[in-house]
Amino acid sequence: MRTSVRRSAVGPQGRRTGVVVGQGIAALLATAGLMATAVPAAHADTATASAASGTTPGSGTDTPALVTGLHEEVAATGSAADAARGHLKAKKGRYHIADTSAKNLTAVGTTTGKGGKETVRLQQKYKGVQVLGGQYIVRMTKKDGKRAVTGTSGNYFTELKLDTVTPKVSEKTAVERAVGAVSAQFGGGILRVPAKGEKAAAAEFTGKAGDVTILPQGTGVLTRHITVTGTDPADGSPVRQEVYIDAHSGFPVMQYSGIQTFGATGTATGAANGAAAPAGTSTDAADQLVVKGSGVRYNGETVDINLYKDVKGVYQMIDYSKRAADSPYQGPMIATYDARGREASGASGVWPAGIQTFRPESPELGEDYTDSGAVDAHWAAGKVYDYYKNHFDRNSLDGKDGYIYSLVGVVNGGQPYNNAFWDGSKMVYGQGGGDYRTFSADTDVVGHEMTHGVVTHTANLVYAGQSGAMNEAIADYFGNAIDLEANHVSMDDPDAGLLGEDLCTDAGPRECALRDLNDGATTSKNFIGVTYRGDNGGVHLNSTIFSGALWDMRQDLDPEFADQIVYRALSAYITPLDGFTEGRAAVVAAAQELGATKAQLKIVKRSFDAHGIVPGWEKALGVDTDTLIAKDNIYSTGFGAGGGKYAVSRSNEDGSEPYSVWVGNTSGKGRPQLVSPNNGSFNVYADTDGTNVAWAEYASTGVYFHVRPVKGGMDKVVGAVGANVSALAFDGDLLVYTYMNPQSGYTQSRYIDIKTGETKELYNNPVGVTTLASVHDGKIAYAKMWPASDGTAMLGVEVLDTATGKKTLMPIDAAELYGVGQTAVTDDGVYWVEDNDPTDTGQAAVRRADFDGTNPITVTPESGAGALYAYSVTASDDAVNITELPPATDWTNDTLPKIYQAAPDGKGGAQRVSCNRGDQVYAAADEGTRVLWLDGTTGYTNLVKRDRPAGKC
Repeated sequence: MRTSVRRSAVGPQGRRTGVVVGQGIAALLATAGLMATAVPAAHADTATASAASGTTPGSGTDTPALVTGLHEEVAATGSAADAARGHLKAKKGRYHIADTSAKNLTAVGTTTGKGGKETVRLQQKYKGVQVLGGQYIVRMTKKDGKRAVTGTSGNYFTELKLDTVTPKVSEKTAVERAVGAVSAQFGGGILRVPAKGEKAAAAEFTGKAGDVTILPQGTGVLTRHITVTGTDPADGSPVRQEVYIDAHSGFPVMQYSGIQTFGATGTATGAANGAAAPAGTSTDAADQLVVKGSGVRYNGETVDINLYKDVKGVYQMIDYSKRAADSPYQGPMIATYDARGREASGASGVWPAGIQTFRPESPELGEDYTDSGAVDAHWAAGKVYDYYKNHFDRNSLDGKDGYIYSLVGVVNGGQPYNNAFWDGSKMVYGQGGGDYRTFSADTDVVGHEMTHGVVTHTANLVYAGQSGAMNEAIADYFGNAIDLEANHVSMDDPDAGLLGEDLCTDAGPRECALRDLNDGATTSKNFIGVTYRGDNGGVHLNSTIFSGALWDMRQDLDPEFADQIVYRALSAYITPLDGFTEGRAAVVAAAQELGATKAQLKIVKRSFDAHGIVPGWEKALGVDTDTLIAKDNIYSTGFGAGGGKYAVSRSNEDGSEPYSVWVGNTSGKGRPQLVSPNNGSFNVYADTDGTNVAWAEYASTGVYFHVRPVKGGMDKVVGAVGANVSALAFDGDLLVYTYMNPQSGYTQSRYIDIKTGETKELYNNPVGVTTLASVHDGKIAYAKMWPASDGTAMLGVEVLDTATGKKTLMPIDAAELYGVGQTAVTDDGVYWVEDNDPTDTGQAAVRRADFDGTNPITVTPESGAGALYAYSVTASDDAVNITELPPATDWTNDTLPKIYQAAPDGKGGAQRVSCNRGDQVYAAADEGTRVLWLDGTTGYTNLVKRDRPAGKC
């Protein structure tokens, strides 16, 4: 039987989806989107399990990932950075770093510690351009007038070879492409109707160009780094995306968020750097006075609170007590701001206008300061400072006596914001509501967020994939350690491993806790290859695998010694793109450096072994599907299937080449064939009807659409557009593409009649939205939003018969309609996702009708038995495949996108297509009941299929 149109580009929640892969930079890049899986980095299977004295080679680089057990003298005079570079130059045979000058290895930080320890972090540059994740650490000791190198670690990429570092794409074009990519990510998926009386709003994002950056894939990929900020139109939460635009073609090759939140009970928020304190905040020490006050914490404990009384006699929640007695102009200031009622989106990376510190009338803080969370936030911030100072001699979060700012009580859309985040310069705590208190109410939350600040100023683990999960894990570990110390709780307490257990108004600790470091999570049983759609590649979902290993170590060793080991690993071994395997090697090496006995080293290794963090652990993850392409190097583009063929974009194994289009048999027989030119452009959004294949070519001058016979023949350019393209669907003589109109900011769709060469808008209205299109046998179905005569937004599903020009709206009650999702066309009719109830937490129906709108049926209901959280649909004449996306109130396998299959008439209900535990995205129907998708279960991006449903899981 002939198949329906394929869906090529929209992933769950309309976002570019991505799957966590192995370790190192591959984890980051693949998390940002379905992408490269074998990028050279100093990691993976080459890492030794024991990190014994010696050299651990890097993978895909000549520079070792870890060197321990050294005592090699270097120049004692001059800076530590100069000495570090001198060592690398003197040992070129070991490190293979050809240019060790300050131009190529820029010092980004030098820290000193007890016993004369010095740690120098060096940033790799290539021809003066920064290399993402290229950071190398040199550890030294300096005593008795002598300096010696004791070890090195990190990522230095020796295979880089770029002909030029001059971008072809202008900064202006790169910003436009980045804004378009983010708009597509946050504006796609189910199309929602605005509230009654409101007009349809275009996605509003702005981009700011940063430095030209090299992604260390293969011989290197030159990009323009663009930071895009704005507000998520779905829930009003702040958005901050770091987007990397290929500097030669303009394709967005990577996108990730800097979100560093506590948990998944609220909306994630963006990270920023260097936000200055608001005007009027005192940083002048001349009139400082530490006033001893008191307040009551949420738990009823009365605690001392350090305040400040300014020259006007106003008490402010500012603590100057940490400053050195002999120099009042140095040292940290801890300030807690009243942000009640302020929007979280206005507190991410910026300071809300007019914000002030909490200002009590007297030193004895009343009930309002307890209920607002101000007492807990201010008191706990001092405890966190003391912990890092007393245990590690660390002066504040940045190690340089930087100020510590907390904003307490933000909301989201005027509603409670049940979360907290670190935005790169300050802590922000949600107001809480319902079952939750204000999020500063638990010391481990404060410790967690402030530790994100410590991580930022040390290893700076990128907040995506495994590096992001390690970031979360370390924040959890130290947040909990601080909580226990500050509240005098023993490690033997059965609730010692819980995080967020004190946030609830009624529930007990175990019912309330958001995570448990004693949950026993392992890589083999619990690791989830998860998309980028909300948890940034599993930063919370997979974190307890790593934090659990660290916590086991803390339980079995002296806690103080365990803390020293973890801190040393963080501050002197780990680099930004490290994954679980590198993290293990760093902790073991740090333990060895700090003098761990054989028995203690055994405990450290055993802790990681128990959680499955061993070299090559990814290979143990299995699936119940047939793999068509393993470790597909793909980002920000889906694939298509039909007529027994599939078409997919691929890169080379290390992901360094621009994408080209390959076609293969959905049966798995034979080998895929290259059909697009390998011309330096990105060839993406491939789709096929089994006879021909179509795709979009991203070039510096625009986006070009190609069509070519599957069996070989002339490659024909059938059209072009100068805007961002986010989806493509193809069948017969029709190619439909979705793009963002740069003038209006609205998402619109056009179709190209390949026979005539004509390009037409599906709906020619500058303030109309057309998206989620599908095409088959001359008919195009699409979701449509348009302004009514009174200016309010109307929403529906429309079918265009291109042979007659007739347009037909499907039988949907516009008064009840809340949202529509992906469409699918078959020989017999059209299917679509329909949501009529905004109160049912995302459940949606799948509906079907004939092309003229008659004979409507419900394939799966919106509520009751058999209801799904339907998100997208793809269909053949014999089966309807539905991607379900449950609400992510908690990150578990049950909240990840899964694929179901139902009969076209809906009889018999829907069955799970596959029981794989990872993300299942970009489903594409082939003939019969066969369905293909991109699957993340193994920790890599695999193109897989099943010929029939698995049934129940």
